[in-house]
Amino acid sequence: MVNARQTGVITSMTGYATRDGADGKGLSWSWELRAVNARGLDLRFRLPDGLGALDAPLRRALSAALTRGSVSLSLRVGREGGGAGDGIDDARLSHALAQVLRIEAAAMAMGVALRPASPAEIMGLRGLLDGPEMGLPDPEMLLADIDPLLAAFNAMRQAEGAALAAILLAQIDHMATLVDQADALAAARAQPQAARLRMAAQSLLEGAEIDEARLLQELATLALKTDVTEEIDRLRAHVSAARALLAQGGAVGRKLDFLMQEFNREANTLCSKSQDHALTAVGLDLKLAIDQTREQVQNVE
Repeated sequence: MVNARQTGVITSMTGYATRDGADGKGLSWSWELRAVNARGLDLRFRLPDGLGALDAPLRRALSAALTRGSVSLSLRVGREGGGAGDGIDDARLSHALAQVLRIEAAAMAMGVALRPASPAEIMGLRGLLDGPEMGLPDPEMLLADIDPLLAAFNAMRQAEGAALAAILLAQIDHMATLVDQADALAAARAQPQAARLRMAAQSLLEGAEIDEARLLQELATLALKTDVTEEIDRLRAHVSAARALLAQGGAVGRKLDFLMQEFNREANTLCSKSQDHALTAVGLDLKLAIDQTREQVQNVE
């Protein structure tokens, strides 16, 4: 039997991790891995030119470790210590300045006035500070960082998942309380509702010649249309299923999301059948609780 107060390990789709490395020969690098929620698994990589061969092994590693989320992995490579080697490369600087002068001369010839380029803008040109001999790290050394990077990433996601599980359990408990209230209100309204139906039937029978059997059949149909017993039974079953999924743990986000849709369907039917102010109010509170729970479920892997 599932313990209603117990939760397994669930994981948030939101996470962040970084890892730095160096080859001891002058090159350093920095990985950054981040994710937000998504319906499926969407992997996006930003790798330096020349390291495109890493795409396939990185995709395999992340696909094996993750099931859902919009995941971005980026790699930056530079010189060890964060410096730029000998500073600005003279050849690249000369080339960049020549291009700036050429653009200014062409603009002047066409009568177009350009704002002078600032030193900061020129230094921001791609490759100006890279230096000619930087090269690239060994791909095997880069790939060796992925397992520890994923370990740190998943540790954060599981910590957030633990907090998320506690929130979800409290919300499901609140929904269960509202279902109990709806059940009590539905039982309390049964006798007055039956009395009103009997009075209406008696009034109709006294006022005209009506097929009594047909009238009783119509009244039975009307009573069935306002009976919320099945909706309350299904809501209770959904509460048990939600608690079981949380106790099970793992990648249960899709199942919880589907379950929230079923919760909402039954709550809508409950409100439409209630014909009672107090019962409708509880039904609306239940719909609000379901919406709030579903918002949290969207973050579960």
